Amino acid sequence: MSDLRKIIIDGHEVEVDPAMTLIQACEQAGIEIPRFCYHERLSIAGNCRMCLVEVVGGPPKPAASCAMQVRDLRPGPEGQPPVIKTNSPMVKKAREGVMEFLLINHPLDCPICDQGGECDLQDQAMAYGVDFSRYREPKRAADNLDLGPLVKTEMTRCISCTRCVRFITEVGGIPEMGQTGRGEDSEITSYLGASLVSELQGNIVDLCPVGALTSKPYAFTARPWELTKTESIDVMDALGSNIRIDTKGREVMRILPRNHDGVNEEWLSDKSRYVWDGLRRQRLDRPYIRDNGKLRPATWPEALGLAARKIKGAKKLAGLVGDLAPTEAAFALKQLIEGQGGSVECRTDGAKLPAGNRAAYVGTATIEDIDSARAILLIGTNPRAEAPVLNARIRKAWTKGATVGLIGAAVDLTYDYEHIGTDRAALEQVMSRAADQSGADPVIILGQGALREADGAAVLAHVQKMCAASGSKLLVLHTAAARVGAMDVGAVTEGGLPAAVEGADVIYNLGADEVDIGARPSSGSIAPDKGNAFVIYQGSHGDRGAHRADLILPSAAWTEEQGLFVNTEGRPQLALRAGFPPGEAKENWAILRALSAEIGAAQPWNSLGQLRQALISAVPHLAMIDEIPENDGDVLPLGKLGDASFVNAVSDHFLTNPIARASALMAELSANAKAREKTAIAAE
Repeated sequence: MSDLRKIIIDGHEVEVDPAMTLIQACEQAGIEIPRFCYHERLSIAGNCRMCLVEVVGGPPKPAASCAMQVRDLRPGPEGQPPVIKTNSPMVKKAREGVMEFLLINHPLDCPICDQGGECDLQDQAMAYGVDFSRYREPKRAADNLDLGPLVKTEMTRCISCTRCVRFITEVGGIPEMGQTGRGEDSEITSYLGASLVSELQGNIVDLCPVGALTSKPYAFTARPWELTKTESIDVMDALGSNIRIDTKGREVMRILPRNHDGVNEEWLSDKSRYVWDGLRRQRLDRPYIRDNGKLRPATWPEALGLAARKIKGAKKLAGLVGDLAPTEAAFALKQLIEGQGGSVECRTDGAKLPAGNRAAYVGTATIEDIDSARAILLIGTNPRAEAPVLNARIRKAWTKGATVGLIGAAVDLTYDYEHIGTDRAALEQVMSRAADQSGADPVIILGQGALREADGAAVLAHVQKMCAASGSKLLVLHTAAARVGAMDVGAVTEGGLPAAVEGADVIYNLGADEVDIGARPSSGSIAPDKGNAFVIYQGSHGDRGAHRADLILPSAAWTEEQGLFVNTEGRPQLALRAGFPPGEAKENWAILRALSAEIGAAQPWNSLGQLRQALISAVPHLAMIDEIPENDGDVLPLGKLGDASFVNAVSDHFLTNPIARASALMAELSANAKAREKTAIAAE
């Protein structure tokens, strides 16, 4: 406590860290300071001047509280603590003047502005401004920018706070926005008028304190006070970003990030933010049965009866857990399938993750450990494509001095790194000098691309050995939101996916759309052992799994049911229901419960609460909502490494799951990304 300094704010004495800025000290004292340009996760610009306070004994003018530190304050003449006033006549007059200047050129289009109702300028003009203006000249206008399909611009409303510029440069890592000109000629623009390419660009809509940058897909569709707001969890990647889902009636209108310092801070990737239009398209809303090669609508009793007969008559039964399935559904499927003598598998991409060894399939690091790491090693992963928000956190560590190494394909990660190599030989080379990294709080991030090859288990064992030698923490970066939860409940088969489906005559597919089960015999089987199987597909979208299915049971998407998801660091989180599934679609657990009764082996729960109690009694650490359990497990025995190069798990960031593939906006973003990768060729 000795290094704290006493200051007096509005008559209250507080002790604060001298490195704090005055605006932070006021916040700690519970006093609100208005601001437009200041943001706690961005660098300080000090250009809106709304945060002015009076420093008693200082210069005879107000000071910008965001740009002055507590250590810069002088004590009183007899050593008294410095005095700050935030509501004196000087401060009040200064704020009114600043607000008058900000509104000189701001258009009066609040009724048609998408920011209306949640606008910082509206709120602060009411709280700190005056009800008149002395300015009678015409307002300045500015040309709008075309920033792409996500961010809509009305640059006449811009107040030049530069939050968007600082975010794109500092957090996004792609300096594609800036400010040009001086005085009334100044304007925010993009580099050469190009559209934005960052996978995090949607965050500038949240950061913009006025209506200059708004969401283009959401434009003119709803007002904030019309929306029902539900706190939930994102499943577009395995990071488990905390989100808020806003619905109007039955429709999801937008998805926004929630602050969680341990997971996503307050950022959200564009795919997670804008994928909501995929929840409306290509939905399965009634059961279907395939007759003579064609799907026909069916009733629930008919569909469940057929599924029960096929399951009871199966010689070999297999269950597959998809990438978006809640942990409760994976647990219920495991009970159903194994109760009938079958086997269940969640590692549908072939990843060699060891069952029951949480320290191996989750790792020992938390996402927050990246912040304090001085050395970060990426193996077989492209975090910019697999988890853009995690990539921004790695970039933040890099800006603070951390060194980053990469083993795998060389890609643009928005920060500098040492490209060590692309194959297993590079991994062995790093292992030989692993002990040199001790004391740097190193973190090794192992991607799914490193675990999918035949020697995936050996790669994992060698990485664990390297962690033990260097004192590194291991973070296994998953790409499927449901994978860790399904591994926790034991939805695995000895021998992996091939052993589970080999010779199976009935396959129960719980939303696994990223696996090729094989063609039906009528269309020329490419996998005879699986092609002859009767496939029951339970899912929300008419994607690859539904195309192969002989029986379709329509289920809820993740926004339409409560579900438990465990993120890539092993943190259980609850996704809450924001709406209801379309048509006759049911919740995943309810379908499995009804089917179990039809089979004659009714599961011992009649509600999601009872199912969750059974789940927690089987896997106790899943009760630790929003906490990270201690991950136990042994170091795997070393195997022989192959000589293949590491291949990243995600080739198209925007089209990794059925909801994203149903989204027209994600298809456009994917097409734009592919077009940018093509090299322009001049005419001969």
